[in-house]
Order: sequence, then C-alpha cells, then structure tokens
Amino acid sequence: MDLLLILTYAAICIAVFKVFKIPLNKWTVPTAILGGVFIVGALVLLMNYNHPYTPFAKEIFVTVPINPAVRGIVTEVEVEPNVPLKKGDVLFRIDPRPFEAIVQQKKAALVAAELEVPQLEAQWKTSLASVERAVADRDRTKSAYERYEKGRKRGGANSPFTELELDNKRQLYLGSEASLSAAQAQELRARLAFESNVDGVNTKVAGIKAELDKALFDLEQTVVRAPADGMVTQMLLRPGIIAVPMPLRSLVSFIPDEERYFAGAFWQNSLLRLKEGDEAEIILDAAPGEVFKGKVATILPAMAEGEMQSRGLLVSGVALMPRGRSIVLIDLEADDMNTRFPAGVAGQAAIYTEHFAHVAVMRRVILRMQGWLNYLFH
Repeated sequence: MDLLLILTYAAICIAVFKVFKIPLNKWTVPTAILGGVFIVGALVLLMNYNHPYTPFAKEIFVTVPINPAVRGIVTEVEVEPNVPLKKGDVLFRIDPRPFEAIVQQKKAALVAAELEVPQLEAQWKTSLASVERAVADRDRTKSAYERYEKGRKRGGANSPFTELELDNKRQLYLGSEASLSAAQAQELRARLAFESNVDGVNTKVAGIKAELDKALFDLEQTVVRAPADGMVTQMLLRPGIIAVPMPLRSLVSFIPDEERYFAGAFWQNSLLRLKEGDEAEIILDAAPGEVFKGKVATILPAMAEGEMQSRGLLVSGVALMPRGRSIVLIDLEADDMNTRFPAGVAGQAAIYTEHFAHVAVMRRVILRMQGWLNYLFH
C-alpha cells in the first residue's frame, strides 16, 4: 500500500518534469526527492494512524463437527456434498440391529417387572395373613401356658399339672413368640418391597423404564441428522466405516447457514482510533476491482498471544515475544457474499475513522488500486 503511494508520487513528479520541462539538476532533483520524503511520509503517517489498513483479512465461519452418539458401522450415507440441507435432514445411518436387540431386551424386562408388582402385593397380603395366624397361635399358646402356670401354683404339690407339662407349654409359647417375630419381619420385608416406589411407580419398573428410554435414545441416534440449515462439503464418509463417538475425530464437518464476518488483523496501535460502527471497505483476491463496504462490528477484547493456561509448567519468556495483532470483525453490507464466493475467502481491509476524513480519500484510492492489482497477482 505504501509502495503504491510512493510510485504514484514518483509518477506525478515525472509528469511535472516532462510537462513543464523542468531541467534535471542538483536543485530540482533533490527538491523533488526531499519533498516526496516529507509529503509522502506525512501522508503515510496520517493515513496509517487514522485510517488503518491490513493485508490480512479473511471471511470466518463456524463448522459443526458431526460425531455420532453411538458406536456402529455406517450402512448408508444419504447426504450429498455441497447441496443445501434443512434442519433434520438425514446425513447418514448406522446399523441399528444391535440397538434394536437391546430395545427388545429392555421391553421384555419391563413386562416381567410389571408382572412382578401384583406378585409383590400378593406376597405382602400372604405375609399379613401369616402374621395374623402367628398372632392367633401366640395367643393360644400364651393362654395355655398361663392356665397351666396358675394351676401349678394353686395346686402346689397336689397340682394335676407336672413341671414337665408346664415347661412344655412355656416352650410352645416362646416358640410362637419367635414365629410371630419372624412373620412380622417377613411382612415388613414384603410390604417394603411392594411399597418401594418412585413417583408412584415401582422402583424396579422405573429403573427398567429408564434403561428402555436410554436404549430407545441410542436407537434413535443411529440416524444422524443435520443440526441446522446448512450443507456438507468435502464429504469423505463412506458405508462400512465404523462410527465412534470420539469428539477429536468427527466424521463430517457441517457448515450451518448463519451470518458470516470478515476478520482483519490490525496493528495494536490502530486501536487508538478504531471503534465500533466505523466505516470499512474490503477488497477480495477473488473479486479484482470490486470494493465491498461494511462497518466495524466489534473489536475482540482478547488476543491469543497473551493467553495462559494452568498446565503445571513455568511460562517461558519466548511465549511473551510474539507481539500479535488485534482482530477486528467487519460486518459487510453485501447480501450475496455467501452465494458468490466460497466461505473463507481472503482479502484486504481498510477502516475509515472520523479523524482527518480528507486523508481517507487517499486511502480509498490506494485500496482500489490494490484491488486492480488482483487481476495480475494471487
């Protein structure tokens, strides 16, 4: 850009010397050179400071890595590369047979668990009856024991009840007490098993239902769909590939339809003048001679060169040496950028601030001259 300005000044000087027939001597040539140094130098300083330019501009876009949620063999690839897709369109399919088998297994287990619920109720009612029978048996043996004990005490040595008979009745009574305790414990266990519920559903049934839902979800994930409107390019997926839910290795890169920005890397001292809303112009390598207008959308508040993460290692001074550039996002006014050019096209950008607006004319002219050069280079 600066070279174009110097060449332009040189061309003007040559034209002036030719048209006005100014002689080339020790006064005129140094005057033209020194004048160029001061004039061009002042213009370059004013222009670069107030209306920054960067040769490093590029359209940026986000891709969504498509990773399957389940592991399996790819059986069908339905998506066509570079063809617009709608949200929910099928991208590819994974062999569903193993997951269908698991679903059937969980359905069978769910039916069996649901049938166990009335069985648990029946067991509880049976245990209640056992408790009632044990209570009746305890009361009967207790009454017999107490009758024998009273008769033994009243009759003394002449009692018709022997000590052995009394001891037998006592042992029967104690045995019935133990049987009652066992029946009550069994009833408690049966009642807890029957009343063990989660949100009104038996715990075992609820657990198998959750497993069935997970199996149905896995089965549904065997059909991988587009997460949004967009398209897939550079499609290398083929049937027979084993799909693995590994985030570091996606099978497909999906490009969603969303607003794209141009990002330019500007020197850090340009931040003194830049602000959101400033007018911007961009030239593309793919569109020689065209200038696209836009506005500064945002100036990113962080630079990757200063990023530090906790890794348990000391930071080397070498990590502080890269100076880096500030990234500025530019929102273009052109609505046909997505259809005319591939995503990621590169170019050059200039931003015009409100300071020294008359100098911006020179930046505009030089930017257009740089755009004409794209016919010959790149």
